[in-house]
Amino acid sequence: MSLLRTATHMAVASSVHGKVQRRQARRWAAADQAAAAQAPAPAPVAPPVPEPPHTPPAPTAPSGDDAMARKLGQLTQLGQLRAAGILTDAEFEAKKALILAG
Repeated sequence: MSLLRTATHMAVASSVHGKVQRRQARRWAAADQAAAAQAPAPAPVAPPVPEPPHTPPAPTAPSGDDAMARKLGQLTQLGQLRAAGILTDAEFEAKKALILAG
């Protein structure tokens, strides 16, 4: 007999729990709608203005020391990128060849 009593108690508790959940959901939905109605409408957002394409300055004839220092700096950066795992060995070699050729 106690098993039936426990089942009855569980059924009642489950029913009450479901009703409470539905009532809370309705209250929260009403509160959300009221808050949305009171909130001012967001101002229209203007589309972003595209930036003009960046054109690198025309290369000037650097002196031998400046050109070598620039190449060494670029190669150092490439080495750091490869050590960090950003560049693969193949990408590193391709970029290195471009730097040394130019």
